Order: sequence, then C-alpha cells, then structure tokens
Amino acid sequence: MGAALGMHTFYRLLARGPMRAFLQQSTLPMSVTSVLAATGLALTLATSNTTAAAAVAATPAPASQAAAATQNFDAWAEGVAAMRMRADPMTATAVQYFSGKLQDRLDGELAPATKAAQLQLIGKEKLALAQLGRFDPSTLTPVQRVSAEVIRWSLERDVANAPFLDHAYMFDQMGGAQIGYVLFMTQSQPLRHPADVENYLKRLAGLGAVMDQSIARARASQAKGVLMPRFITEKTLDQFEQFLQPSPAQNVLVTALDERMAEIDGLSAAARQQARARAEKIVARSVLPAWRRGLALVRAQLPLTTHDAGVWRLPDGANYYAAQLRAMTTTNYTPAEVHAIGLAQVARIEGEMDGLLRQLGYADGTVNQRFARLQADQQPKEPNPQQVLNDRNTAILRDAEARAKLIFDLQPKARVEVRREPPLTEATAAAHYSMPAPDGSQPGIYWSPLPGPTFEVAEMRTTVYHETVPGHHFQLAIQQENEQLPRYRRSGAFPAGSAFVEGWALYAEQLAVEYGWYEGDPVGRLGQLNLELLRARRLVVDTGLHALKWTRQQAIDYGVPEAEVDRYVVWPGQACAYMIGRLKIEALRQKAHEALGERFDIKKFHNLVLLTGDVPLQVLEDVVDNWIRTSQQGG
Repeated sequence: MGAALGMHTFYRLLARGPMRAFLQQSTLPMSVTSVLAATGLALTLATSNTTAAAAVAATPAPASQAAAATQNFDAWAEGVAAMRMRADPMTATAVQYFSGKLQDRLDGELAPATKAAQLQLIGKEKLALAQLGRFDPSTLTPVQRVSAEVIRWSLERDVANAPFLDHAYMFDQMGGAQIGYVLFMTQSQPLRHPADVENYLKRLAGLGAVMDQSIARARASQAKGVLMPRFITEKTLDQFEQFLQPSPAQNVLVTALDERMAEIDGLSAAARQQARARAEKIVARSVLPAWRRGLALVRAQLPLTTHDAGVWRLPDGANYYAAQLRAMTTTNYTPAEVHAIGLAQVARIEGEMDGLLRQLGYADGTVNQRFARLQADQQPKEPNPQQVLNDRNTAILRDAEARAKLIFDLQPKARVEVRREPPLTEATAAAHYSMPAPDGSQPGIYWSPLPGPTFEVAEMRTTVYHETVPGHHFQLAIQQENEQLPRYRRSGAFPAGSAFVEGWALYAEQLAVEYGWYEGDPVGRLGQLNLELLRARRLVVDTGLHALKWTRQQAIDYGVPEAEVDRYVVWPGQACAYMIGRLKIEALRQKAHEALGERFDIKKFHNLVLLTGDVPLQVLEDVVDNWIRTSQQGG
C-alpha cells in the first residue's frame, strides 16, 4: 500500500465510500466496557519488548509520580497523534479526528505531495521518538505500555523509510495520484450539510497543485532511476485517459458532487446549481490541465520503461524490499524465510483442494485448471448477474452476523453493507472494506468489484467473511468503538502495518471453516481454499518478484491472476502480511489453548485480540502471553 503504509495511504484504502447522512446501528450483544470488566482484559494488555515486559513486574512508582506520568504520557501521545493528523488532512477527514473549526478547516485542505513535506514530518517524528524514550514504563498503565510500543513501532518505521521516499510510485494503478484523490473526493469527502460543500470546492481547487507536486516527485524519482514497469505504466495511462475523456460538466468530480448534494437537507436548488457551476469551472481551469500534464509525463516515460517487475532493479532495491517486508509483516523475516513459508503452505493447501475436487468429479488437470472449470460451471445465468451477486453477498453477510454470535461476545454497533465498486476502478480494484464514519454518517462498506464477464462465484462466501463478519468489519469497527483505547489508537493515527489487520481477516476465513459455516457447500469450501492458496502463493510470488528477480509472467504462471500480480508489483511486501498475520494469530491461540486447557475460552481469546486493536505482531504476542499468565494465576 504505497511506501511503508503511510497514514494517508492506509486510510485511502480503508476509508473509501460515499458519506451518507444516516445512522444505522445494530444492537451490541455485550459492550466493550462490560466485556473488559467481565474478563479482566483491562489488566491484560501487556507490553511489547523485553525491557518493557520486565517493567510489568517492577516495583511501582509512588502513586503521585505514577499519576503524573500517566497524565503526561496521555497528553504527549495525543499531541504527537494530532501533529501527524494535522499533517495529513485527508486522513483527518476520513476519521474525523478533530472537531469544530479545526476539523472544518482541515476538511478543505490537502497535504503537500512534496518530499520536503514528508521529510519535515519525519524530522518531527525523530524528535517524538527521543521524547518517548524518556517515559519510564513502570509508571504507565498496561494500556499505555502497549500504546507506547505501537507508537514506537510506527515512528521507527517512518524514520527507517526516509531513505526510500523516492522509490514510491506516484502514479501506480492501485492508488496513485491520478485516481487516489479522485476516489477520495467522490466517495469519502464529507457532504453532510451545506457547509461541507464549500470544503469540497476548496479541496477541489487544490487538486491541480498536488498533481503538479506529484509530477515533480515522479520526475525526481526518474532522475534517480525509479520508473514503474511498462505494464504498470500502460495501466496508469488508461486511467488518466479515462478520467480526461468526459467534458468538464460530465467529469466525475462534478457529477458526484451534484448527485451527493441532492441528499443534503437545507441546500436549495439554486445553491446546488451554483456549487455545480463552480466545480465545473475549477475542473476545467485547474484540474483537467494538471491531469493532462500528468498524462504527458507518464506518456514520455513509457518508452524508457522495461518489463522488469521487481524492486530489485531500483537503487538499493534489496534494502528497500527488506524494509517494506518488515513494515508490512511487522516481523524480521527475510525474503528467503517468507518464500519458504509460502512454499510449505502452498503444498498443504493444494493437497486439500485436490481431494475435494476429486470428490466433486474434477479429477483431471492441475489444481488451478480444475478449479477454473468448477468456477466456470458456477457462473450465473441471470440477465443482470451483478445485481444477483450483490444480493447474494448481502444474504451471506446477514447469515454471518447471526452465526458469529456463537463464537464472539462482541459485535460492532456500526452496521455494514455491500456496495459495488465504482466504474473508474472496478477493472483494477480488489475487494476491500471501508470503515464506518465515527459520527455514524456512513456504515462499514464492503466494496465488491463485479466487472464481469465472469465472476468469482465460488469465492463469494469467504470474501464476505474476510471483508465484513467476522473479518475487517469486526476488527476495525470494534477498535473504533473501543473507548478503553485512547482516541489515537481507535482512529489509527499510528497504523501498525498490515499484518494484524489482514491477518485477522484471513484468520476469520479459517474460523468459518472450523465452525461449520461451509456445511453443505463444498463449492464454497473450495472457494475458501482457493483464496487461502492465493494468500500462500503471495508469499512465494511477492518474494519471487522483488528478491529473486522473477518476471511478471513467472508470477502469473505460478497461478496468480494478472491483476493480483500487478498489485504486488506496486505494493512490495504488503501481500505477505495476510498469511504471516494469520499464522501468528493461530499460533498464539494454540499456545493459549495448550497453556490453559479446559479454562481456554474462544470468546475470551477473541475479545482479547479485538480489544487490543491494531498492533505489531510482537506486541500481540506479548499481550497474549500476559493474558495466559494472568489466567493461570486465576485473574
């Protein structure tokens, strides 16, 4: 997800979706507070390294000193989080981090897309790291100790990424400047009341400048030998051209504003017409010329590109990839170790699929070939398959919500729904989830790409589980609603890579298998195994592309779809987070089960993980270890 998963890139993926002015909430079976009280989880949020872990058992500081340190840490941490959020107005908008005049001002601003701005923020983060080292862990509460380690990891990751800022592709097909800003404006920019329209227009007026800054960054990277592969450059050109094709009046930035203004109470028809006219003028005079300049640059770069896919070809590419792999998996695994884990998992899963395919009469050919025939046999015959599949996705989601009550105490208050991916990105997008708005103005959303002409019918069930219940919606919405966590952790001001978030979602898929959700649905079970196989192959392909100098065709021939391969090409390391995260969560559950025996309770384990929130995997391990110790002692 971009270079080392910066805050904006992270929330550009998680916070995509039209802001709707309605509040739809389901009943929460047990509140976060009651679960904490019932299970003692407020006392089990342990620390994340040896030094801090030792402090748990250290002699506590005097009460007055500890209280002062606690207050000072909270104030300091909130200040660092606010500094980062002010530097990234789009993220602040996505999570509505502030309130009042400050939030209103930020909702109309854009962060500079310059390297200088990034370096300035990193300089402040270095200072914050030095300040963090002055807090004595023994004076902090258990939640604060975990928070301190999450903050430390996030800041250290950003500082470690500083040498590689020029390696980021400014115009990649997954979320580059040519589409990232457009998607945010048309889907996530708040339009709840008349004052929001002015902020939309202010931000719209700033798009030309950030596009020109992105162009300058791309030129600077080119001078250092950083260009996208040719096949990625071609996809980017298509997106530029698609955006530039309509007239200003029909540009998506104008039409989306017009459509969404219709839902704003108190906005007159005359005011809507005036706002649309202003938007059309801004798009014609500022946005489209800037996008044409971007298109010209990318066209000029095309003849200079090659088909080499991996970042090994970039300056200091090996160290860049190693840094990305650490950032995404939150581990110290080497590319060779990740590759080996992937090979072992692929062999295991292909063995399971082979047996089940044979039971269904698909005995000839490779696992990939047989599954492709199964998928072809499952294609919908209805005249409007997209609508049928959207309805089926929703039915699976509602069924999952009922089943989840058997293995989860907690369910989010925020609702979740299924929506189809917008046309601009449907051909290149992967299925993804966007968080509910904290103010309730939009639910959690599973964005389902259904471009056709064929559809991944067999995999529908497990994709719903991954993106919604008990996957991303459970983890991210519960984290957002958990008032026992400080606001900066509820809102993701210090995101911990991808391993926890994506690992949980993949773990959720496996839970459905373990608890019989696929009973009577062998096709759905094969779909689950096929997606599990994809996540295992990602470990092999991602490391193959970026460390072992695989070609794009080698990756495709290994059994990964072309669009998926192209995603790994521009997000090095991120695809490895899923399986690495899932394996760690499963290992920790097994460790707890073996240690606690009959006292092990799956619901309490899930409470622990969900209420801990997004943390590096080592922090999660220390949290679970401390919970085991506390449980063994009768706590």
